[in-house]
Amino acid sequence: MQKAKLLMIEDDADVLNINCEYFRGKGYEVVCSPTLEKARFLLEEHRPDLILLDVMMPDGSGFEFCSELRLKTNAPIIFLTCRDENESIVKGLLKGGDDYVTKPYDLNVLSARVAAQLRRAGVMNAGRIELFPLTVDFLSGEATLDGELIPLTQKELQLLGCFALFAGQRLSYDEIYRRAWGGSSHGAARIIAVHVANLRKKLKIDDSGWFELSNSGKQEYVFSKVRY
Repeated sequence: MQKAKLLMIEDDADVLNINCEYFRGKGYEVVCSPTLEKARFLLEEHRPDLILLDVMMPDGSGFEFCSELRLKTNAPIIFLTCRDENESIVKGLLKGGDDYVTKPYDLNVLSARVAAQLRRAGVMNAGRIELFPLTVDFLSGEATLDGELIPLTQKELQLLGCFALFAGQRLSYDEIYRRAWGGSSHGAARIIAVHVANLRKKLKIDDSGWFELSNSGKQEYVFSKVRY
């Protein structure tokens, strides 16, 4: 399955890393750029389906860069900025932007806006992970196992998507929390354990199901397919 491609342009290294890891955990292909200069090369090389663009960049204005982008791509552009004045919002939209998100923002809200823009652009495979017979679809907010709908909460869906995307790999508690919740927490182990217990029941993992979800004892989880 081809993943939807995102280009993240952001000069704050911490924000860039957290956002990129978060969206990769949701099943997107993400390329990251700390400068507009690098973004120009990434645009040509990767041809993203959507662009997340910070307004205040070290080598230029995101607003002006948006005008440049519009000469090369019709991909939706979402501005990310600390400036929430009406004048700035109008300017961004008139420059060719499709949406405008003010910092600080909730990553789940940003993810929903990304999915909505991709849907309008006709990128229907955005945020969808398939690991037969499991499908996790972030657009619809649903997951199915062997054709049967699994009743999951939003956080359980995000956690399952993280496990499915990295099936067979060891994931630390911190990495799981960062990808599924979009941040770091000292209480990650306890929070994850509660959601993992719910996933075990709903996926019937302890009843000779399709998948195995094990704890290595080293603050890691491994999600593996055991039936073929």
